[in-house]
Amino acid sequence: MNFYPEERIALFIDGANLHSTAKSLSFDIDYKRLYDLFASRARLLRAFYYTAMLDDQEYSPLRPLIDWLDYNGYSIVTKPVKEFTDATGRRKMKGNMDIELAIDMMDLADRLDHAVLFSGDGDFRRLVEAVQRRGVRVTVVSSIRVQPPMVSDDLRRQADNFVDLTELQELIERRLPADHPRRQPRQADPRDEAAEAPEADGY
Repeated sequence: MNFYPEERIALFIDGANLHSTAKSLSFDIDYKRLYDLFASRARLLRAFYYTAMLDDQEYSPLRPLIDWLDYNGYSIVTKPVKEFTDATGRRKMKGNMDIELAIDMMDLADRLDHAVLFSGDGDFRRLVEAVQRRGVRVTVVSSIRVQPPMVSDDLRRQADNFVDLTELQELIERRLPADHPRRQPRQADPRDEAAEAPEADGY
C-alpha cells in the first residue's frame, strides 16, 4: 500500500460488498486490526462503514457489529432495507448505499489527500473520477482472486491504486483458535448486497 505518514486519508467501507469479498476468500475481517493498520500508515480522519438493515426485525445479526464499530472509531451510516417483488413474483430485498457513500466522499474530498474505497462496485467509477479531479488519490480494495472477480474492470482501472484484499489478509484477518474449523473457498454470489449481512461476530 502506497501511503505517506502526513497525508490525510479516509476509509469508505461498503459493508455488504466487503463482507461478500472476504467471505468468498474464506476469512473474517477483524475491524480493529483494519482500523489500526490504516491509522498507523497515515493521518486517518474518518472510517465510514455503510450498511442497510432490516427495520422491522426485533434483533438484527448486524447489531452487535454495528454497535462495536460505533464505539471503536467508525462512523456508521445505515438505512432500512427495502422489500419488493420482482417480475417473476419473487420477494427480494435491496439496500443500496451508493448515494450515501458518494455524498460523504464528495463532502470530505477537499480535506483529503487519499480516499480508500472498500468496494468493487463499478457504479463508483464516476465517483472516483470526480474526487480525483479534486486532487484526491483513490485506492480501491477488493479482489480479482475469486471467480467471478469481485471488482469491476472499470473501477479498478480508474483507481490510482488497486489492492487485492488477499494482500491485506494477514494484517486484518480475525484470528481464530487453532482448533477452529476454517471455511472452504466458494464462488462469489451475485445476490443483492442487502442479502449479504456481515456475521455478528465478524469484528
